[in-house]
Amino acid sequence: MNLKPLGNRVIVKPMPKEETTKAGIILPETVNKESRMEGEIIAIGSGEKVSKLNLKVGQKVVYSEYGGSEIKIEDQDYKILNHDDLLAIVE
Repeated sequence: MNLKPLGNRVIVKPMPKEETTKAGIILPETVNKESRMEGEIIAIGSGEKVSKLNLKVGQKVVYSEYGGSEIKIEDQDYKILNHDDLLAIVE
């Protein structure tokens, strides 16, 4: 992928949406599946604010539901998020 975020932005690959419940029930396509708002960092911009967050490529993060811009490259979905859209690191 030849995509580098500018400034205080991060590129995140969203995790797949849940297809089954915790009890093992498979959800059909007609059910509105809740997105996880969780993803893996693919690239980090060189802005001052994002560098203070000490993020690393490969970390999993939680981001705001309506934040950022969605893009699709080579049949893969990505989100370009501003540093303010990142809520937490998943450890």
